[in-house]
Amino acid sequence: MRVLDDIDKKIIAAIQGNGKITANELSDRVGLSPSPCTRRVRLLEDSGVIKGYTAVIDQKKVGLPISAFASIKLERQREEDLDRFALAVARWPEVVDCYLMTGQRDYLMRIVVRDLEAYERFIKHKLTRLDGVASIETSFALDQVKRSEVLPLE
Repeated sequence: MRVLDDIDKKIIAAIQGNGKITANELSDRVGLSPSPCTRRVRLLEDSGVIKGYTAVIDQKKVGLPISAFASIKLERQREEDLDRFALAVARWPEVVDCYLMTGQRDYLMRIVVRDLEAYERFIKHKLTRLDGVASIETSFALDQVKRSEVLPLE
């Protein structure tokens, strides 16, 4: 694991705040000249600290207002069952987040869909057809109070 110094943290904070920041703006903000700053960014990318760049899209404005949180319990927690589940989930565009969990349930996922009928189709045609799923508990979000990709690097 790469140890981040204060300059790295400043770079990450600036990029998290604005993924479209120019190299010159970034170098001014962190107090480096453009060339060493660009090298630092490249090192952060190459080491996997910066995994990529993306736009934050308002899901309601693109016709996907429903966020469903599904807790999944598998019949068994053998490695091959966990791997099969993870491979299937990776192919499903409706699943935008999925975590392997401790506690009563094995997975927690956020599914984004157009409406309740689309969620029902997802459950019937994808999730329940996957071998090894023992139970599914779903909660629907009423409102999004906070969502952030910005990590607290202090």
